[in-house]
Amino acid sequence: MQNSNHKSNRRGIIAVLFLICTAAIFYYSWLPSSNLRTETYLPQFIIEWTNEYLNLRTAVPFLLLGFLCEAGQESAADYKEMNFFFVGKNTIIICTVIVCLAEAGQFFISDRHPDFMDIVFGIAGGICGGTAALSFKKLNHYFFYKNA
Repeated sequence: MQNSNHKSNRRGIIAVLFLICTAAIFYYSWLPSSNLRTETYLPQFIIEWTNEYLNLRTAVPFLLLGFLCEAGQESAADYKEMNFFFVGKNTIIICTVIVCLAEAGQFFISDRHPDFMDIVFGIAGGICGGTAALSFKKLNHYFFYKNA
């Protein structure tokens, strides 16, 4: 009973973080200008970095999104048989849909335009974040449950 309650709490937290991350992706993708200077609450070094690396900044929130997608899924595979780390197709599909919707929304904003490379960087960020989550799961299992 205790383990089941812990899992449901963990899934609830991951779901809330997933929704917050998705909302942030849509918010920043649909700003009237791609320049973040209007966002006065952000530190100056973040504003300068995002304005210099326009495509790479798309991958950053998708790192967290991919991580949350993989962390929220129960692994059906036996950890002893898992020889490599690669994200599940659900994570790739979820990240692809979200980045495509975020880019498609830019068609309706006068000073913005969708960029195919943003889609590539978003998917790549999701894959890297999911791979990190799987690595943590594998290491956790190896160090704490290897004799189980």
